[in-house]
Amino acid sequence: MNTVVDAAGWSYWPAPAKLNLFLRITGRRPDGYHELQTVFRLLDWGDRIGLRLRGDGQVRREGGSVPGVAEADDLVVRAAIALKEAANCTQGVDIRVEKRIPAGGGFGGGSSDAATVLVVLNALWGTGLGEEALAALGLRLGADVPVFVRGRNAWAEGVGERLRPLDLAQAWYLLVDPGVHVPTADLFRSPDLTRDAAPAKIADFASGTDLGNAFEPVLRCREPAVDAVFQALSRVGRARLTGSGSGCFVEFATRAAAEHARAELPERLRAWVVAGAARSPLLDALEAIAVKD
Repeated sequence: MNTVVDAAGWSYWPAPAKLNLFLRITGRRPDGYHELQTVFRLLDWGDRIGLRLRGDGQVRREGGSVPGVAEADDLVVRAAIALKEAANCTQGVDIRVEKRIPAGGGFGGGSSDAATVLVVLNALWGTGLGEEALAALGLRLGADVPVFVRGRNAWAEGVGERLRPLDLAQAWYLLVDPGVHVPTADLFRSPDLTRDAAPAKIADFASGTDLGNAFEPVLRCREPAVDAVFQALSRVGRARLTGSGSGCFVEFATRAAAEHARAELPERLRAWVVAGAARSPLLDALEAIAVKD
């Protein structure tokens, strides 16, 4: 595949954020993991990943990524190495991560970055792995990686890896990052977490039933900053939590409505207005290159 590269040999690729439009915990598996139900909504907004191929087989991260994450522990580096090993590939790559998605917000930044590395390097290296194989590799890196590999909005079950594509109406989202990062493992250990919710059906979601987020009451009680954001957002719409992070959002039918709501928020809040995507912008970028070829 021929790609558009700059003078220094870099090509750049989108790594979209996501929202969990609801999140229920319906039980616990024998291996200790929890059974979840959620709907993943991809966004037309997120990080950008730079890739520059190397002929010496090395995988290197250039610059920083999430503050405090060492190069060897970074999901983008681990994703590239996992693909190299799975495909017995001798090529290498330099990786840049241009962060826009806040860490710890539940917007899927690390998982999306890793998925972009898997999907794009599979094409650039010519390793030839199919979507199923790439999704399986992604699952080893994190439960949210497969949805970004597949690049479609989806109803999800299991630990989030059993995906059923969903067509979602166009929508705009007002996102707010309270700036709080609570380790997911701590939240799962909370005695106040509801772990036995009745399973929902796609029809429940489609009807507009408020299916909630199991982590919302836990985080709002534990973190005053999250509760304050919920109170602010509740004045402009139905506030929701995404994933197990602290990120909050309200859905709107139009950009104008979302922008109007943003203007009503306190200026101190870190907020964005972004569009929901019909599918991952990464798929569009790859197809655009394929058409040029």
